[in-house]
Amino acid sequence: MSRNTWWWRAAAVALSMAVAGCGSAVPTPAPPLPPGATAARAGVPFTLYTHCGIHELSFGGRWYERVGGPLDDGNGNPPHGWDNPEQQGTLTGSGPTVVFRDRAGHRETFQLRPGATSPKTVCS
Repeated sequence: MSRNTWWWRAAAVALSMAVAGCGSAVPTPAPPLPPGATAARAGVPFTLYTHCGIHELSFGGRWYERVGGPLDDGNGNPPHGWDNPEQQGTLTGSGPTVVFRDRAGHRETFQLRPGATSPKTVCS
């Protein structure tokens, strides 16, 4: 797979998550990245699942959790200013750390959960 096509697969997975909507309580993991690929220096389009708050994300077949713990409104919803059930933005980073940014000015850092194969939290 060429260097420029892997992010199209990631974008397609993000789009499929958007089409699934609120009917799914567990965000769909993205497919594994090609060897040596990262979230990119300039950022790749990414849809962050926010329905029960900002807890974790799946990218490139790996699970990451938010640094600082879950971010929500205290009632299991995304905080004021976040879209629900998803927030559009970009993902940057490499290795064990990725950063989600959006046009609203949100910037959240996520740390790799080594060996994780599923979400830590299932949205109810």
